[in-house]
Amino acid sequence: MKSIFKLSLSFMSFLFFATIMGGCIAIGVLLYYSKGLPDYRQLEVYTPAVTTRFYAGDGRLLAEYASEKRVFLPIDDIPFIVKQAFISAEDKRFYSHSGLDPIGLLRAMLSNINNLRNNRRMGGASTITQQVAKNFLLTNERSIERKIKEAIISFRMEKAFTKDHILELYLNEIYLGGGSYGVAAAAMYYFNKSVEELTVGEAAFLAALPKAPN
Repeated sequence: MKSIFKLSLSFMSFLFFATIMGGCIAIGVLLYYSKGLPDYRQLEVYTPAVTTRFYAGDGRLLAEYASEKRVFLPIDDIPFIVKQAFISAEDKRFYSHSGLDPIGLLRAMLSNINNLRNNRRMGGASTITQQVAKNFLLTNERSIERKIKEAIISFRMEKAFTKDHILELYLNEIYLGGGSYGVAAAAMYYFNKSVEELTVGEAAFLAALPKAPN
């Protein structure tokens, strides 16, 4: 009985010190990668590049010029079905998490184990906030270092900005194929419609594009 008690005590001591060490390592990693990060506060005022249009005197469109085809829309002008389509496809717990989604991350890990066994494409678990951090402030480099930086910036953005502001950044910046950036430009490119005219099916089509826009 005593030996079992000593063994349990030893295991608990090991677990305690391992937890302490793990926490110290995690704090050290966060402090290290927190240095020199891009300033997320620049996203407080979003001024994206938009399409310049030239019209004739009778109102006919003569030409368009843009490095990125985009029509900026404030979040209040984006229809509910469009917002919900993207949240459903990309980040179901967007309004409840703090930048990272532990449940989504665990599900992606389990799914990727199965994908690896069957030689399928690996999936991601980036939240909408993480995608904003990557698209605006980081690169597309696939590395642990970038993911750590992405997580740190995401936490900071969630504390500084409202969810609607983050969603507005995402829906106006995301590349959706055909040279179109943002939902307004994509609606015109694919359906020749404004976002207000999109059906549920058309909104769902656009929401499926971020994973493979080409």
